Amino acid sequence: MALSNAQHSQLMRIYEQRQLESRRRLQKRLEEVYAAVPKFRTLEDAIASSSIEKARLLLDGDASALDSLKETLAELLVQKRALLSDAGFPADYLEPDFFCDACKDTGYIGTTPCHCLKKETVHLLYTQSNLQDFLERENFSTFSLGFYSPNLVDPLTGRSARDAAVTALQTCQDFARNFSDTFRNLLLYGSTGTGKTFLSHCIAKEVMESSHSVIYLTSTELFDLLADHTFRHTEGEAEAAYAQIYDCDLLIIDDLGTEFTNSFTASQLFICLNERILRRRSTVISTNLALGDIKETYSERTFSRISSHYTILRLTGDDIRIQKKLLQSGGTNHATP
Repeated sequence: MALSNAQHSQLMRIYEQRQLESRRRLQKRLEEVYAAVPKFRTLEDAIASSSIEKARLLLDGDASALDSLKETLAELLVQKRALLSDAGFPADYLEPDFFCDACKDTGYIGTTPCHCLKKETVHLLYTQSNLQDFLERENFSTFSLGFYSPNLVDPLTGRSARDAAVTALQTCQDFARNFSDTFRNLLLYGSTGTGKTFLSHCIAKEVMESSHSVIYLTSTELFDLLADHTFRHTEGEAEAAYAQIYDCDLLIIDDLGTEFTNSFTASQLFICLNERILRRRSTVISTNLALGDIKETYSERTFSRISSHYTILRLTGDDIRIQKKLLQSGGTNHATP
């Protein structure tokens, strides 16, 4: 579970709030009992007095004080439960009411993260990834090979759009499935509307479900953030966002090449990709640019890093968004959805 200090602190604040709310609920119930059963407070005072008295005896060397205290507390506890029952309260009415009984709202069972903490971690990662609105509808379970024609052959590779999509799907599934154990990077490239962004969303969902941090940025958002840090010397949340570009488990850069390109973007892309390779942090890039255009736009050394450290997947075919519109309007296309 790779979280930044800020993310971990944010999660711990959730658990601190849960513990506080639990204590408030318990105090409210206790006040209800005191109002309905005045003798209950007397019993609690007796428990406190007995504990102090027996502790003093124990310190004075009376070895039997501990056993005597246990017997006294057991008797008083029976009386307390009887008073609650006689007043119509459940026997466990004054037991702590935890959000998660397994970890008692601490987030941990011993030193092991509780299942509820893992769930909260995934929720936090979803929230901070910029992908919340997409992943319910764009994931591996909703990816359809039917939009890729087996008859449309890519002149560059000699492969059909369907074959290329099958390879890309299997590679992306393997990437996500083995993310915890294997350092890999992916470049998805090809014509507009062939499912590159969709596949990157599929990967993001699976990776976040295994409690890894994912940051999704369009290329414009990425370079804007890098420019802010370089020229405006950002602090606070902006600085934390900049740090996450390099530290997050998976960085997704969508639509590379749609930003305004210049020497700054070229140099920053190299620094970003190279640094993440050195840190063994995975990156997924999607782009409509051809491989030659990537080399020309971002420099040969950037392309060298990509060709050496990335699995390159080419997707071809008719624009899926247009195909879907045709289907919705009752039109036809060559692929079988």
